[in-house]
Amino acid sequence: MVMTDPIADLLTRIRNAYRADHQRVAIGYSKFKESIVKLLVDEGYLDGYKVERDEGHPRLIVDIKYGERGEPAIRGLERVSKPGLRIYVRRDTIPYVKNGLGVAVISTSHGVLPDYAARSKGVGGEYICRVW
Repeated sequence: MVMTDPIADLLTRIRNAYRADHQRVAIGYSKFKESIVKLLVDEGYLDGYKVERDEGHPRLIVDIKYGERGEPAIRGLERVSKPGLRIYVRRDTIPYVKNGLGVAVISTSHGVLPDYAARSKGVGGEYICRVW
């Protein structure tokens, strides 16, 4: 079976892991996936990650973050730009997620950035997903 949207697979695996109260989840590796996971760790939505080589194939091992009462740090995770319909935003039209309480993930010429960093650098790009 050919995977047509590996980013949607990444987001779905993370979403399923925190809904099932798992502590970590294994995901197939790519540099782009790693940059998205690193951004989510930096923004405080995930606990951490590491790259593990298993039988020659690297994998991302992502640690899911929970609060003191056991609630997941991620309340919502939604893919925006899809292979069949790419969504691009200009620097002056980058959306705010939940009035600034969430983060829009933008793939720019400066790398994968959160919405506020893309705004401050004055760059737009592909609107990958939103997290709150």
